[in-house]
Amino acid sequence: MADTVPAKRVAFVLSDIDGTLLDNNKQLTPGAPAAVRRLCQAGIRFTLASARPPRLTRALVRELNVCEPIACFNGALFVGTDETVLHQLPMSSSDAQTVANHIFRNGFDLWVYTGSDWYVSNPSGPHVEHQEELMQAKATPLNTHDMSHFHVLKMVGVSDDYATVADAEKQMADLCCMSISATRSSPYYLDVTDAKANKGEVVLALSKMLGIPTEQIATIGDMNTDVLMFRQSGIGIAMGNALDDVKAQAKFVTKSNEEDGFAYAMDHFVLGIAEEQAAAD
Repeated sequence: MADTVPAKRVAFVLSDIDGTLLDNNKQLTPGAPAAVRRLCQAGIRFTLASARPPRLTRALVRELNVCEPIACFNGALFVGTDETVLHQLPMSSSDAQTVANHIFRNGFDLWVYTGSDWYVSNPSGPHVEHQEELMQAKATPLNTHDMSHFHVLKMVGVSDDYATVADAEKQMADLCCMSISATRSSPYYLDVTDAKANKGEVVLALSKMLGIPTEQIATIGDMNTDVLMFRQSGIGIAMGNALDDVKAQAKFVTKSNEEDGFAYAMDHFVLGIAEEQAAAD
């Protein structure tokens, strides 16, 4: 955990969802709503960045009273709080086809998100039923390997062979299509989007949208996808449940998502810093 750069005044917090705001049962951690309210009272703005589609952020947006644009599909889609599309960045058809071929060669199931629609190559495969419960909608069977039929915002390789998923993530860097971003959002999901649709680019985009310098942005998360936003923000906070290499690239490490780590981080590393600097001023 690096702690050599002086902390900057925080004006905006960008948070991951799964493993950060949510516990292992996918429930909002108890202290999170009050922590977000404390941010608001301190004049610090807040929003979400996630691999999730918009409909799976809906309840959190409402419960946390989010007012800023939300980044879905790791930044391939930005929506307003009413889910109005603000910006989208689909994959090219050729890149999508190369990625699909790679996912199938590894023996993974393929999920394809086009915005409002979700297609799966194996409707009875791992994690589909749970995702359907969350989406409150059945998956559409993916009956073709031809990606030219789709406006692809995100592709996911799905497998419970965690080591193979990790290897596939590394292999993606050697594919001929260099205009993609491939990172694991969980041990069993390999998320692939356009290269400019990643959480690092989300920080830059929101900095521009909201007129907030990146050094005044704090980011918090637990997976490899979140490291990219740590690198672009003034303060990167890793959850206590994060992988060791994720923790190593954050400025601070908080408690786990089972210990209300989000609320702890806001109070100690965001609001605490703000209070210290206000006193110094």
